[in-house]
Amino acid sequence: MSTTLELGALGENIAATYLTDTGLLLLDRNWRCREGELDIVAREDDALVFCEVKTRRGVGYGFPVEAVTFAKQRKLRVLAQRWLAAYDEHAPDLRFDVVGVLVRPELPALVTHLRAAFQ
Repeated sequence: MSTTLELGALGENIAATYLTDTGLLLLDRNWRCREGELDIVAREDDALVFCEVKTRRGVGYGFPVEAVTFAKQRKLRVLAQRWLAAYDEHAPDLRFDVVGVLVRPELPALVTHLRAAFQ
């Protein structure tokens, strides 16, 4: 992997596979609007899940899931509102998850899934 974009794309693919393997139905990936991008929107039972994916090669700057700051959480709430306004999807529950992907040389990636990481 030579670029940050390639690393991010790899992490999102790993996260998407992990989420579908654990029973989530993916509705959208890399949805963009003027304010930014949602990595993954999914459905799990009665919940719409807005999922932020963070990928790292190491933990020198902390674990991947620690990269979702309060400012990023605020932005994700706005993006979720924009997505809901753009699509006719309804659910009794909305949830914000974070998936951290730690890509390790010669080993499988380590995936951490924080369900309902913030409100």
